[in-house]
Amino acid sequence: EKMPRAFAQTMESPNHTNLDPSVFFLLGIPGLEQFHLWLSLPVCCLGTATIVGNITILVVVVTEPALHKPVYLFLCMLSTIDLAASFSTVPKLLAILWCGAGHISASACLAQMFFIHAFCMMESTVLLAMAFDRYVAICNPLRYATILTDTIIARIGVVAMVRGSMLMLPCPFLIRRLSFCQSHVIPHTYCEHMAVVKLACGDTRPNRVYGLTAALLVIGVDLFCIGLSYVFIAQAVLRLSSHEARSKALGTCGSHVCVILISYTPALFSFFTHRFGHHVPLHIHILLANVYLLFPPALNPIVYGVKTKEIRERVVRVFQRGQGTEFKVSE
Repeated sequence: EKMPRAFAQTMESPNHTNLDPSVFFLLGIPGLEQFHLWLSLPVCCLGTATIVGNITILVVVVTEPALHKPVYLFLCMLSTIDLAASFSTVPKLLAILWCGAGHISASACLAQMFFIHAFCMMESTVLLAMAFDRYVAICNPLRYATILTDTIIARIGVVAMVRGSMLMLPCPFLIRRLSFCQSHVIPHTYCEHMAVVKLACGDTRPNRVYGLTAALLVIGVDLFCIGLSYVFIAQAVLRLSSHEARSKALGTCGSHVCVILISYTPALFSFFTHRFGHHVPLHIHILLANVYLLFPPALNPIVYGVKTKEIRERVVRVFQRGQGTEFKVSE
């Protein structure tokens, strides 16, 4: 398979080769360089939607005492993680798409790699916690308030942070031991773990094994537990005698199911095509990886804002307050 011409030229360019071992160069999307400016438009839209949507969720939940419930506190954790993940990827991605500013120091590259993957692992943990929240609410509603106390919710938040950080912490150190004797050009839009590992000249088996193990521990274990919780939820719902009660119980899970599909579907596609889709074009790999990072943070607050009545009503009330204040000032 022929290497894209722009990629080959970049590899040969003295400005982007391995002259400085402390600098990497992010190439963007090889083969689609002519579309970089156009691709920046959806990236801008998704980045803006991420910031506006998640800040709106945080403001509404924090300012409305009626929303200080476990499910909404978990939603705040999810919004915070989404914002942090977006700020760790979108600015550099736009710099690459707008003006080809792909230079990044080795330390910054490793830091970006750590934060991107750690935030993704934290988000998976929070989604698992939200599944547990729905399980308790439907299968054991009388003990809901005593099981999911503020202390337990805070501990779950700490566990999500520690789990994501600790699972990802060895990766930068494993990469530090490698030598990059051929090229520091990363054919990607961000410092993705395997994209960096593939540039190394030495034995990369520990990196590959650890990366695969960490991904399976997060995606595999969390998806299994989420699926198990919904099996129990389905059994509890089917035991309800009233059709209205069944519909109401399933309706409370609708937003969470949508968010799970939005989060895990592109992640699984990216994971499997990266490891088993050897004949899939490189730009497809990279586009899938960017869909996995950009779409869930932008769509999660929209899903909860549209499907959750309490949040929808509070958002409308906040905007009505703002319009009322503006009207009074103008008078």
